Amino acid sequence: AMAVSLVSLWSCSDNVQDQSGKLNAEAAKEYLTPIRPASEGRNPCWNEFCKKFIYAPAFDVKAVEGAENYKFIVKEKDGSGEWSFTSADPCADLSPIWASIPPANVDLTVLALDGKDNVRDTVYKRSFLRDFTFEGPYNANVRPYREAAIMAALYIHKTPGTQKFKESSIPDLDLYSHFTYANKVIGGLISVEAKVAECVPTLKDEALLIARNAAKFLMDQSRPEGDRLEYFPPTYYGDRVASKNDWNVGRTMTMDACYSGNAFLDLFNATGDSLYYDRALKIADTFMKIQNEDGSFPIKVYFETGEPVNEVKAMLHPILNYTRRLEREYGVTKYSDMSVRAAKWMKDVALETFDLTGQFEDVTVEGLKPYQNLTNCTAAPYASYILRGHPSASEIEDARDLIRLSEDQFVHWNALPNKDGVRPMATPCVYEQHRYQVPVDNSSCNVANAYLDLYESTGDELAFAKAKALVDNLTVAQDITNGKIPTTFDLRSPERNKRRTYWINCTNASITILLRMAELTSE
Repeated sequence: AMAVSLVSLWSCSDNVQDQSGKLNAEAAKEYLTPIRPASEGRNPCWNEFCKKFIYAPAFDVKAVEGAENYKFIVKEKDGSGEWSFTSADPCADLSPIWASIPPANVDLTVLALDGKDNVRDTVYKRSFLRDFTFEGPYNANVRPYREAAIMAALYIHKTPGTQKFKESSIPDLDLYSHFTYANKVIGGLISVEAKVAECVPTLKDEALLIARNAAKFLMDQSRPEGDRLEYFPPTYYGDRVASKNDWNVGRTMTMDACYSGNAFLDLFNATGDSLYYDRALKIADTFMKIQNEDGSFPIKVYFETGEPVNEVKAMLHPILNYTRRLEREYGVTKYSDMSVRAAKWMKDVALETFDLTGQFEDVTVEGLKPYQNLTNCTAAPYASYILRGHPSASEIEDARDLIRLSEDQFVHWNALPNKDGVRPMATPCVYEQHRYQVPVDNSSCNVANAYLDLYESTGDELAFAKAKALVDNLTVAQDITNGKIPTTFDLRSPERNKRRTYWINCTNASITILLRMAELTSE
Protein backbone atom coordinates (compact mmCIF):
# COMPACT_ATOMS: atom_id res chain seq x y z
CA ALA A 1 0.00 0.00 0.00
CA MET A 2 2.87 2.32 0.83
CA ALA A 3 4.47 1.88 -2.61
CA VAL A 4 1.17 2.74 -4.33
CA SER A 5 0.68 5.93 -2.33
CA LEU A 6 4.25 6.92 -3.16
CA VAL A 7 3.79 6.55 -6.87
CA SER A 8 0.61 8.61 -6.82
CA LEU A 9 2.42 11.16 -4.67
CA TRP A 10 5.42 11.59 -6.94
CA SER A 11 4.16 10.89 -10.45
CA CYS A 12 1.82 13.82 -11.05
CA SER A 13 3.93 16.85 -11.95
CA ASP A 14 1.47 19.51 -10.69
CA ASN A 15 1.51 17.75 -7.38
CA VAL A 16 5.30 17.66 -7.20
CA GLN A 17 5.71 21.45 -6.92
CA ASP A 18 3.02 21.71 -4.21
CA GLN A 19 4.35 18.67 -2.40
CA SER A 20 7.94 19.95 -2.60
CA GLY A 21 6.94 23.33 -1.18
CA LYS A 22 5.19 21.63 1.72
CA LEU A 23 8.13 19.31 2.43
CA ASN A 24 10.71 22.11 2.11
CA ALA A 25 8.77 24.15 4.69
CA GLU A 26 8.63 21.12 6.99
CA ALA A 27 12.39 20.63 6.59
CA ALA A 28 13.09 24.33 7.26
CA LYS A 29 11.15 24.09 10.52
CA GLU A 30 13.04 20.93 11.61
CA TYR A 31 16.39 22.64 11.04
CA LEU A 32 15.64 25.08 13.89
CA THR A 33 15.82 22.31 16.50
CA PRO A 34 19.37 21.52 17.65
CA ILE A 35 20.51 17.88 17.60
CA ARG A 36 21.15 16.29 21.01
CA PRO A 37 22.48 19.50 22.65
CA ALA A 38 24.46 19.01 25.87
CA SER A 39 21.72 20.96 27.69
CA GLU A 40 19.49 17.87 27.46
CA GLY A 41 21.87 16.19 29.90
CA ARG A 42 22.40 12.98 27.92
CA ASN A 43 25.75 13.68 26.33
CA PRO A 44 28.55 16.25 26.28
CA CYS A 45 28.70 18.74 23.43
CA TRP A 46 29.56 16.53 20.43
CA ASN A 47 30.38 19.14 17.77
CA GLU A 48 33.84 20.38 18.78
CA PHE A 49 35.43 19.13 15.53
CA CYS A 50 32.51 19.86 13.19
CA LYS A 51 33.02 22.13 10.20
CA LYS A 52 29.46 22.55 8.94
CA PHE A 53 25.88 22.64 10.19
CA ILE A 54 22.41 22.41 8.63
CA TYR A 55 20.56 22.23 11.97
CA ALA A 56 20.84 25.17 14.39
CA PRO A 57 23.92 24.32 16.49
CA ALA A 58 24.57 24.87 20.19
CA PHE A 59 28.17 25.09 21.38
CA ASP A 60 30.09 24.39 24.58
CA VAL A 61 30.53 28.00 25.75
CA LYS A 62 31.74 28.39 29.33
CA ALA A 63 29.83 30.78 31.61
CA VAL A 64 31.72 33.84 32.85
CA GLU A 65 31.42 35.08 36.42
CA GLY A 66 29.52 38.35 36.60
CA ALA A 67 28.06 38.03 33.10
CA GLU A 68 24.31 38.67 32.92
CA ASN A 69 23.88 37.92 29.23
CA TYR A 70 25.70 36.64 26.19
CA LYS A 71 25.58 38.19 22.73
CA PHE A 72 25.90 35.79 19.80
CA ILE A 73 27.15 37.45 16.59
CA VAL A 74 27.40 35.60 13.27
CA LYS A 75 29.20 37.31 10.36
CA GLU A 76 29.63 36.19 6.77
CA LYS A 77 33.30 35.60 5.87
CA ASP A 78 32.86 36.79 2.26
CA GLY A 79 30.08 39.31 2.53
CA SER A 80 28.49 41.91 4.74
CA GLY A 81 25.81 39.77 6.37
CA GLU A 82 25.63 40.01 10.17
CA TRP A 83 23.09 38.47 12.56
CA SER A 84 22.91 38.58 16.35
CA PHE A 85 20.79 37.82 19.40
CA THR A 86 21.23 37.91 23.17
CA SER A 87 20.60 35.14 25.70
CA ALA A 88 21.22 34.54 29.39
CA ASP A 89 22.47 31.05 28.47
CA PRO A 90 26.05 30.85 27.11
CA CYS A 91 25.16 27.52 25.46
CA ALA A 92 22.04 28.82 23.69
CA ASP A 93 21.49 27.37 20.23
CA LEU A 94 21.48 29.63 17.18
CA SER A 95 17.80 29.06 16.28
CA PRO A 96 16.76 32.74 16.82
CA ILE A 97 18.85 33.78 13.78
CA TRP A 98 19.50 30.47 12.00
CA ALA A 99 16.82 30.69 9.30
CA SER A 100 18.00 34.21 8.35
CA ILE A 101 21.58 33.14 7.61
CA PRO A 102 22.07 32.09 3.97
CA PRO A 103 24.45 29.27 3.03
CA ALA A 104 27.89 30.78 3.68
CA ASN A 105 31.16 30.39 5.52
CA VAL A 106 30.64 32.32 8.75
CA ASP A 107 32.41 33.41 11.94
CA LEU A 108 30.64 33.15 15.28
CA THR A 109 31.66 35.36 18.22
CA VAL A 110 30.08 35.12 21.68
CA LEU A 111 30.46 38.14 23.97
CA ALA A 112 29.81 38.17 27.72
CA LEU A 113 27.73 41.21 28.79
CA ASP A 114 27.28 42.75 32.24
CA GLY A 115 23.95 43.98 33.65
CA LYS A 116 24.22 47.19 31.61
CA ASP A 117 24.97 45.35 28.37
CA ASN A 118 28.63 46.40 28.43
CA VAL A 119 31.01 43.85 26.89
CA ARG A 120 33.07 42.14 29.61
CA ASP A 121 34.89 39.62 27.45
CA THR A 122 34.94 37.64 24.20
CA VAL A 123 34.25 34.12 25.46
CA TYR A 124 34.00 32.03 22.29
CA LYS A 125 34.99 32.12 18.61
CA ARG A 126 34.19 29.56 15.94
CA SER A 127 34.21 29.39 12.12
CA PHE A 128 32.01 26.99 10.16
CA LEU A 129 29.92 26.53 7.03
CA ARG A 130 26.24 27.36 7.44
CA ASP A 131 25.23 24.72 4.91
CA PHE A 132 22.36 24.46 2.44
CA THR A 133 19.04 23.08 3.62
CA PHE A 134 16.97 20.45 1.81
CA GLU A 135 15.10 22.24 -0.95
CA GLY A 136 13.48 19.91 -3.47
CA PRO A 137 12.74 18.90 -6.07
CA TYR A 138 16.21 17.76 -7.16
CA ASN A 139 17.17 16.03 -10.41
CA ALA A 140 14.98 12.95 -10.78
CA ASN A 141 16.46 9.58 -11.73
CA VAL A 142 17.58 9.75 -15.38
CA ARG A 143 16.82 6.06 -16.01
CA PRO A 144 14.78 3.40 -14.23
CA TYR A 145 16.39 2.34 -10.96
CA ARG A 146 16.63 -1.32 -11.93
CA GLU A 147 18.32 -0.52 -15.24
CA ALA A 148 20.84 1.73 -13.46
CA ALA A 149 21.53 -1.08 -10.97
CA ILE A 150 22.11 -3.65 -13.73
CA MET A 151 24.41 -1.27 -15.64
CA ALA A 152 26.50 -0.68 -12.51
CA ALA A 153 26.71 -4.42 -11.78
CA LEU A 154 27.72 -5.23 -15.36
CA TYR A 155 30.48 -2.61 -15.23
CA ILE A 156 32.03 -4.53 -12.32
CA HIS A 157 31.34 -7.90 -13.93
CA LYS A 158 33.14 -6.96 -17.14
CA THR A 159 36.29 -5.40 -15.66
CA PRO A 160 39.48 -7.44 -16.26
CA GLY A 161 40.10 -7.91 -12.52
CA THR A 162 36.68 -9.52 -12.11
CA GLN A 163 36.92 -11.61 -15.29
CA LYS A 164 40.24 -13.06 -14.06
CA PHE A 165 38.26 -14.89 -11.34
CA LYS A 166 36.79 -17.14 -14.06
CA GLU A 167 40.12 -18.95 -14.29
CA SER A 168 41.68 -18.36 -10.87
CA SER A 169 40.73 -17.98 -7.23
CA ILE A 170 43.65 -15.61 -6.64
CA PRO A 171 42.88 -11.90 -7.10
CA ASP A 172 45.12 -10.02 -9.53
CA LEU A 173 46.20 -6.91 -7.63
CA ASP A 174 47.86 -5.49 -10.75
CA LEU A 175 44.50 -5.43 -12.51
CA TYR A 176 42.66 -4.00 -9.48
CA SER A 177 44.66 -2.93 -6.43
CA HIS A 178 41.66 -2.68 -4.08
CA PHE A 179 41.28 -6.46 -4.00
CA THR A 180 43.92 -5.93 -1.29
CA TYR A 181 40.94 -5.23 1.04
CA ALA A 182 39.83 -8.85 1.04
CA ASN A 183 36.76 -8.89 3.30
CA LYS A 184 35.28 -5.63 2.14
CA VAL A 185 36.03 -5.58 -1.58
CA ILE A 186 36.11 -9.27 -2.52
CA GLY A 187 33.09 -9.79 -0.27
CA GLY A 188 31.47 -6.92 -2.19
CA LEU A 189 32.37 -8.56 -5.51
CA ILE A 190 30.66 -11.82 -4.49
CA SER A 191 27.50 -9.92 -3.55
CA VAL A 192 27.54 -8.04 -6.88
CA GLU A 193 27.98 -11.27 -8.87
CA ALA A 194 25.07 -12.86 -6.98
CA LYS A 195 22.95 -9.91 -8.18
CA VAL A 196 24.23 -10.31 -11.76
CA ALA A 197 23.21 -13.98 -11.60
CA GLU A 198 19.73 -12.98 -10.46
CA CYS A 199 19.14 -9.98 -12.75
CA VAL A 200 20.87 -11.12 -15.97
CA PRO A 201 19.95 -14.77 -16.68
CA THR A 202 22.28 -15.03 -19.70
CA LEU A 203 25.27 -14.34 -17.42
CA LYS A 204 24.17 -16.48 -14.48
CA ASP A 205 26.69 -19.30 -14.93
CA GLU A 206 29.61 -16.95 -15.52
CA ALA A 207 28.66 -14.73 -12.57
CA LEU A 208 28.41 -17.70 -10.20
CA LEU A 209 31.75 -19.10 -11.40
CA ILE A 210 33.38 -15.75 -10.58
CA ALA A 211 31.60 -15.59 -7.21
CA ARG A 212 32.56 -19.16 -6.27
CA ASN A 213 36.24 -18.57 -7.07
CA ALA A 214 36.22 -15.30 -5.13
CA ALA A 215 34.58 -17.12 -2.20
CA LYS A 216 37.21 -19.87 -2.41
CA PHE A 217 39.87 -17.18 -2.06
CA LEU A 218 38.26 -15.77 1.09
CA MET A 219 37.94 -19.26 2.58
CA ASP A 220 41.54 -20.15 1.68
CA GLN A 221 42.78 -16.97 3.38
CA SER A 222 40.67 -17.47 6.53
CA ARG A 223 42.15 -18.40 9.89
CA PRO A 224 42.22 -22.18 10.40
CA GLU A 225 39.88 -24.12 12.66
CA GLY A 226 41.05 -23.98 16.28
CA ASP A 227 42.44 -20.43 16.01
CA ARG A 228 40.89 -17.66 18.07
CA LEU A 229 39.69 -16.02 14.82
CA GLU A 230 38.82 -19.33 13.12
CA TYR A 231 37.03 -18.88 9.77
CA PHE A 232 37.60 -15.10 9.69
CA PRO A 233 38.90 -13.93 6.29
CA PRO A 234 41.42 -11.05 6.45
CA THR A 235 40.87 -7.31 6.16
CA TYR A 236 44.21 -6.98 4.35
CA TYR A 237 45.82 -9.17 1.67
CA GLY A 238 49.04 -8.39 -0.18
CA ASP A 239 50.83 -5.07 -0.03
CA ARG A 240 48.73 -2.53 -1.92
CA VAL A 241 47.25 0.77 -0.80
CA ALA A 242 46.75 0.77 3.01
CA SER A 243 47.60 -2.95 3.39
CA LYS A 244 51.30 -2.03 3.35
CA ASN A 245 51.07 0.48 6.22
CA ASP A 246 52.91 -0.55 9.39
CA TRP A 247 49.76 -0.09 11.47
CA ASN A 248 47.84 -2.60 9.30
CA VAL A 249 50.35 -5.38 8.57
CA GLY A 250 49.36 -8.56 10.41
CA ARG A 251 46.17 -6.98 11.74
CA THR A 252 42.47 -7.20 10.90
CA MET A 253 39.38 -5.05 11.53
CA THR A 254 37.08 -7.21 13.65
CA MET A 255 33.75 -6.13 12.14
CA ASP A 256 35.05 -6.63 8.58
CA ALA A 257 34.28 -10.36 8.71
CA CYS A 258 30.59 -9.38 8.41
CA TYR A 259 31.26 -8.35 4.79
CA SER A 260 32.38 -11.88 3.97
CA GLY A 261 29.59 -13.42 6.05
CA ASN A 262 26.97 -11.47 4.11
CA ALA A 263 28.68 -12.35 0.82
CA PHE A 264 28.56 -16.06 1.71
CA LEU A 265 24.84 -15.73 2.49
CA ASP A 266 24.24 -13.98 -0.85
CA LEU A 267 26.10 -16.77 -2.64
CA PHE A 268 24.17 -19.44 -0.72
CA ASN A 269 20.91 -17.76 -1.79
CA ALA A 270 22.10 -17.75 -5.41
CA THR A 271 23.42 -21.35 -5.51
CA GLY A 272 21.72 -23.28 -2.70
CA ASP A 273 25.18 -24.64 -1.85
CA SER A 274 25.31 -25.19 1.92
CA LEU A 275 29.11 -24.77 1.93
CA TYR A 276 28.57 -20.99 1.96
CA TYR A 277 25.76 -21.05 4.52
CA ASP A 278 27.93 -23.11 6.88
CA ARG A 279 30.79 -20.61 6.47
CA ALA A 280 28.47 -17.72 7.25
CA LEU A 281 27.43 -19.43 10.50
CA LYS A 282 31.03 -20.26 11.43
CA ILE A 283 31.92 -16.58 11.14
CA ALA A 284 29.05 -15.73 13.50
CA ASP A 285 30.23 -18.49 15.88
CA THR A 286 33.66 -16.85 16.07
CA PHE A 287 32.08 -13.48 16.82
CA MET A 288 30.20 -15.14 19.67
CA LYS A 289 33.47 -16.55 21.01
CA ILE A 290 35.46 -13.29 20.94
CA GLN A 291 32.80 -10.95 22.37
CA ASN A 292 33.93 -9.13 25.52
CA GLU A 293 32.11 -9.57 28.84
CA ASP A 294 30.54 -6.12 28.54
CA GLY A 295 29.08 -6.93 25.11
CA SER A 296 31.74 -4.98 23.20
CA PHE A 297 34.29 -6.14 20.63
CA PRO A 298 37.81 -4.83 19.97
CA ILE A 299 37.98 -2.69 16.82
CA LYS A 300 41.23 -4.18 15.53
CA VAL A 301 43.08 -7.39 16.40
CA TYR A 302 46.22 -9.28 15.38
CA PHE A 303 45.06 -11.67 12.66
CA GLU A 304 47.05 -14.68 13.88
CA THR A 305 46.35 -14.43 17.61
CA GLY A 306 43.08 -12.48 17.79
CA GLU A 307 44.62 -10.27 20.50
CA PRO A 308 43.44 -6.63 20.48
CA VAL A 309 45.86 -4.13 18.91
CA ASN A 310 44.71 -1.35 21.26
CA GLU A 311 41.98 -0.43 23.74
CA VAL A 312 39.62 0.98 21.09
CA LYS A 313 36.22 -0.71 20.83
CA ALA A 314 34.36 -1.38 17.59
CA MET A 315 31.07 0.16 16.56
CA LEU A 316 28.71 -2.83 16.45
CA HIS A 317 26.12 -2.11 13.74
CA PRO A 318 27.77 -4.64 11.33
CA ILE A 319 27.42 -7.62 13.69
CA LEU A 320 23.97 -6.47 14.85
CA ASN A 321 22.70 -6.26 11.28
CA TYR A 322 24.42 -9.56 10.40
CA THR A 323 22.92 -11.60 13.25
CA ARG A 324 19.52 -10.05 12.59
CA ARG A 325 19.77 -11.18 8.96
CA LEU A 326 20.61 -14.72 10.11
CA GLU A 327 17.59 -14.70 12.39
CA ARG A 328 15.06 -13.14 10.03
CA GLU A 329 16.06 -14.79 6.76
CA TYR A 330 17.23 -18.17 8.04
CA GLY A 331 15.55 -18.57 11.44
CA VAL A 332 18.88 -18.83 13.30
CA THR A 333 18.31 -17.73 16.91
CA LYS A 334 21.48 -19.00 18.60
CA TYR A 335 23.17 -15.59 18.38
CA SER A 336 20.40 -13.71 20.19
CA ASP A 337 22.30 -13.48 23.49
CA MET A 338 25.35 -12.04 21.71
CA SER A 339 23.10 -9.58 19.86
CA VAL A 340 21.26 -8.43 22.98
CA ARG A 341 24.55 -7.75 24.76
CA ALA A 342 26.04 -6.00 21.71
CA ALA A 343 22.89 -3.88 21.27
CA LYS A 344 23.00 -2.86 24.93
CA TRP A 345 26.66 -1.86 24.64
CA MET A 346 25.95 0.19 21.50
CA LYS A 347 23.05 1.96 23.20
CA ASP A 348 24.94 2.66 26.44
CA VAL A 349 28.17 3.77 24.80
CA ALA A 350 27.64 5.02 21.24
CA LEU A 351 24.03 6.21 21.37
CA GLU A 352 24.13 7.81 24.81
CA THR A 353 27.47 9.62 24.32
CA PHE A 354 26.58 10.35 20.66
CA ASP A 355 30.16 9.53 19.61
CA LEU A 356 29.32 7.71 16.36
CA THR A 357 32.90 7.12 15.37
CA GLY A 358 34.53 5.68 12.26
CA GLN A 359 36.18 2.30 11.76
CA PHE A 360 37.85 2.42 8.36
CA GLU A 361 40.59 0.02 7.33
CA ASP A 362 42.54 2.86 5.67
CA VAL A 363 42.28 5.45 8.51
CA THR A 364 44.06 4.87 11.81
CA VAL A 365 41.84 4.52 14.89
CA GLU A 366 44.58 5.29 17.41
CA GLY A 367 44.90 8.54 19.33
CA LEU A 368 41.46 9.86 18.39
CA LYS A 369 39.71 12.24 20.76
CA PRO A 370 35.99 11.74 21.43
CA TYR A 371 33.89 13.03 18.50
CA GLN A 372 36.98 13.59 16.34
CA ASN A 373 35.93 11.17 13.60
CA LEU A 374 32.15 11.15 13.50
CA THR A 375 30.74 9.36 10.45
CA ASN A 376 27.41 8.58 8.82
CA CYS A 377 28.90 5.12 8.16
CA THR A 378 28.19 4.35 11.83
CA ALA A 379 25.25 6.65 12.60
CA ALA A 380 23.03 5.83 9.60
CA PRO A 381 23.33 1.99 9.55
CA TYR A 382 22.82 2.02 13.33
CA ALA A 383 19.65 4.08 12.83
CA SER A 384 18.53 1.50 10.25
CA TYR A 385 19.16 -1.29 12.75
CA ILE A 386 16.97 0.46 15.33
CA LEU A 387 14.19 1.24 12.83
CA ARG A 388 14.03 -2.32 11.50
CA GLY A 389 13.66 -3.74 15.01
CA HIS A 390 9.97 -2.89 15.73
CA PRO A 391 11.05 0.30 17.54
CA SER A 392 9.27 2.01 20.42
CA ALA A 393 8.47 5.74 20.17
CA SER A 394 11.65 6.65 22.07
CA GLU A 395 13.74 4.37 19.84
CA ILE A 396 12.30 6.10 16.76
CA GLU A 397 13.41 9.43 18.27
CA ASP A 398 16.90 7.98 18.85
CA ALA A 399 17.02 6.85 15.22
CA ARG A 400 15.90 10.31 14.10
CA ASP A 401 18.78 11.82 16.11
CA LEU A 402 21.25 9.50 14.37
CA ILE A 403 19.80 10.38 10.96
CA ARG A 404 19.85 14.11 11.75
CA LEU A 405 23.49 13.85 12.80
CA SER A 406 24.24 12.11 9.49
CA GLU A 407 22.46 14.84 7.52
CA ASP A 408 23.79 17.77 9.54
CA GLN A 409 27.43 16.75 9.32
CA PHE A 410 27.71 14.83 6.05
CA VAL A 411 24.88 15.52 3.59
CA HIS A 412 25.41 18.31 1.06
CA TRP A 413 22.10 19.24 -0.56
CA ASN A 414 23.90 21.88 -2.59
CA ALA A 415 27.36 23.48 -2.62
CA LEU A 416 28.84 26.96 -2.73
CA PRO A 417 30.64 27.59 -6.04
CA ASN A 418 34.44 27.66 -6.08
CA LYS A 419 36.50 30.62 -7.32
CA ASP A 420 35.80 29.57 -10.93
CA GLY A 421 32.07 29.81 -10.32
CA VAL A 422 31.60 26.02 -10.34
CA ARG A 423 30.12 23.88 -7.58
CA PRO A 424 32.88 21.40 -6.67
CA MET A 425 30.74 18.29 -6.13
CA ALA A 426 27.77 16.49 -7.64
CA THR A 427 25.01 17.33 -5.17
CA PRO A 428 23.01 16.06 -3.41
CA CYS A 429 25.73 13.85 -1.97
CA VAL A 430 27.18 12.70 1.35
CA TYR A 431 30.67 13.08 2.83
CA GLU A 432 32.09 9.91 4.36
CA GLN A 433 33.65 10.96 7.68
CA HIS A 434 35.35 13.89 9.40
CA ARG A 435 38.77 12.44 8.52
CA TYR A 436 37.88 12.02 4.81
CA GLN A 437 35.71 14.93 3.75
CA VAL A 438 34.83 13.66 0.30
CA PRO A 439 31.39 12.68 -1.04
CA VAL A 440 31.14 8.90 -1.44
CA ASP A 441 28.32 6.93 -3.07
CA ASN A 442 28.30 4.41 -0.20
CA SER A 443 27.60 7.26 2.22
CA SER A 444 24.66 8.43 0.08
CA CYS A 445 23.37 4.85 0.36
CA ASN A 446 23.85 4.68 4.14
CA VAL A 447 21.85 7.85 4.71
CA ALA A 448 19.22 7.10 2.05
CA ASN A 449 18.64 3.62 3.49
CA ALA A 450 18.10 5.14 6.93
CA TYR A 451 15.64 7.66 5.46
CA LEU A 452 13.76 4.83 3.71
CA ASP A 453 13.65 2.85 6.95
CA LEU A 454 12.29 5.92 8.74
CA TYR A 455 9.69 6.31 5.98
CA GLU A 456 8.66 2.65 6.17
CA SER A 457 8.53 2.82 9.96
CA THR A 458 6.61 6.09 10.33
CA GLY A 459 5.28 7.18 6.91
CA ASP A 460 7.47 10.31 7.06
CA GLU A 461 7.19 11.72 3.51
CA LEU A 462 10.05 14.18 4.01
CA ALA A 463 12.33 11.24 4.82
CA PHE A 464 11.25 9.56 1.57
CA ALA A 465 11.88 12.76 -0.43
CA LYS A 466 15.38 13.07 1.03
CA ALA A 467 16.15 9.41 0.26
CA LYS A 468 14.86 9.79 -3.29
CA ALA A 469 17.01 12.88 -3.91
CA LEU A 470 20.16 11.00 -2.83
CA VAL A 471 19.36 7.81 -4.76
CA ASP A 472 18.27 9.67 -7.90
CA ASN A 473 21.63 11.43 -7.96
CA LEU A 474 23.39 8.05 -8.19
CA THR A 475 21.77 7.68 -11.62
CA VAL A 476 22.78 11.24 -12.55
CA ALA A 477 26.42 10.64 -11.57
CA GLN A 478 26.52 7.23 -13.30
CA ASP A 479 28.67 7.17 -16.45
CA ILE A 480 26.34 6.53 -19.39
CA THR A 481 29.26 5.28 -21.51
CA ASN A 482 30.11 2.27 -19.33
CA GLY A 483 27.62 2.05 -16.44
CA LYS A 484 30.18 2.87 -13.75
CA ILE A 485 28.94 4.70 -10.67
CA PRO A 486 31.96 6.65 -9.42
CA THR A 487 32.87 6.08 -5.79
CA THR A 488 33.55 9.77 -5.16
CA PHE A 489 31.45 12.69 -6.39
CA ASP A 490 33.93 15.57 -6.10
CA LEU A 491 35.17 17.62 -9.06
CA ARG A 492 38.88 17.12 -9.84
CA SER A 493 41.45 18.34 -12.35
CA PRO A 494 42.18 15.84 -15.16
CA GLU A 495 45.54 14.98 -13.59
CA ARG A 496 44.12 14.45 -10.11
CA ASN A 497 41.17 12.57 -11.55
CA LYS A 498 43.54 9.88 -12.86
CA ARG A 499 44.21 8.96 -9.23
CA ARG A 500 40.52 8.69 -8.29
CA THR A 501 39.95 5.32 -6.64
CA TYR A 502 37.06 2.97 -7.33
CA TRP A 503 35.62 0.66 -4.66
CA ILE A 504 33.48 -2.33 -5.69
CA ASN A 505 31.88 -2.59 -2.24
CA CYS A 506 30.63 1.00 -2.55
CA THR A 507 29.00 0.26 -5.90
CA ASN A 508 27.45 -2.84 -4.32
CA ALA A 509 25.73 -0.50 -1.86
CA SER A 510 24.53 1.67 -4.76
CA ILE A 511 23.20 -1.35 -6.68
CA THR A 512 21.41 -2.60 -3.55
CA ILE A 513 19.60 0.67 -2.87
CA LEU A 514 18.73 1.20 -6.55
CA LEU A 515 17.02 -2.21 -6.51
CA ARG A 516 15.31 -1.26 -3.24
CA MET A 517 13.95 1.93 -4.81
CA ALA A 518 12.78 0.01 -7.88
CA GLU A 519 10.76 -2.24 -5.59
CA LEU A 520 9.49 0.54 -3.34
CA THR A 521 8.22 2.66 -6.22
CA SER A 522 6.82 -0.41 -8.07
CA GLU A 523 8.85 0.81 -11.03
